[in-house]
Amino acid sequence: MDKGDRSGVLAPRANWRWIGAALVALITAGLLGISLGPASLPPFDVIREVVGSAISIDQPSSLSVTQQDIVWSLRMPRVVLGALVGAMLGLAGSSYQGVFRNPLADPYLLGVAAGAGLGATTVIALGVGNGNGAAVPIAAFTGALVAVATTYAIGSTLGGRNAITLILSGVAVASFFTAIQTYVQQRNVDTIRQVYAWILGRLTTTGWGEVRLLLPYVVVTSVVLLYHRRLLDVLSVGDAEAASLGVEVGRVRLVVVVAATLGTAAAVAVSGLIGFVGIVVPHAVRLLVGPSHRSLLPLSMLFGATFLVLADLAARTIVAPAELPIGVITAFLGAPFFAVVLRTSRKVFT
Repeated sequence: MDKGDRSGVLAPRANWRWIGAALVALITAGLLGISLGPASLPPFDVIREVVGSAISIDQPSSLSVTQQDIVWSLRMPRVVLGALVGAMLGLAGSSYQGVFRNPLADPYLLGVAAGAGLGATTVIALGVGNGNGAAVPIAAFTGALVAVATTYAIGSTLGGRNAITLILSGVAVASFFTAIQTYVQQRNVDTIRQVYAWILGRLTTTGWGEVRLLLPYVVVTSVVLLYHRRLLDVLSVGDAEAASLGVEVGRVRLVVVVAATLGTAAAVAVSGLIGFVGIVVPHAVRLLVGPSHRSLLPLSMLFGATFLVLADLAARTIVAPAELPIGVITAFLGAPFFAVVLRTSRKVFT
């Protein structure tokens, strides 16, 4: 048995170790996110409160009523929302990179960001629902889906739905939607600050409503994409070779793209445009465990969740009591890392 075969035999045990490490990292990040913040809370009392509730231990709380409200009504939903959004962006990014065989692909590749940005900008500029409430997420979600549907429609008219055609169509659609968004912004300069607050991303919550809104999309998307992770490994050899092995390349690509797009659109709708998570996290995971999507997809979910929870913690503590846009934090951390990863990406993908 050669070296590659031995690594294949040893991979499952090693990958389970990485999954265990990722779960520990996520739990640790979550506890930090709940314990730390502008309001001073005793960290160990907060951890005992959360852990005791998680394992159903009936014990008197050492936190005051106000502190319990901060934990359960403010910080806990925000941490859970950050974990869901990060997991969704990490999973969608790794799926896009696999289905298009492009290490530079991210969840916004086919126009999701441009469509969501146009939808949100239009609603804010028109003052629908005073630019708040459910109007902005609904418009962003709808705009994202319309953009990707347009990309697929253009791709079909240009001779098929192969990877290169879809990517180029996505670039054209994103440019067109961004141009319209810029025009709307320039015609409504009084709302530019509010628009940019959404574009730069945020995880502000008013309770558990955003979590309940996003959770079904994350569950459905995760099930579909994780189910197709072995087929993504087959697609990595090329469309012709995969087809010769009995894989319906067009159907697999369509299902993966639709599922990843649906999840990304839902995440963007509640969080705004948070960059770099869907491209940096899969790269980092690939460096750790290799290119196999059987490990890459679940680990991208877990590390994506951890990354965004920690990024949100930094966003709300660095300049407390003020708050930085979380997109600034992810770009600040992600851009230098991505520049370094680009130097090794050729080795990783060969």
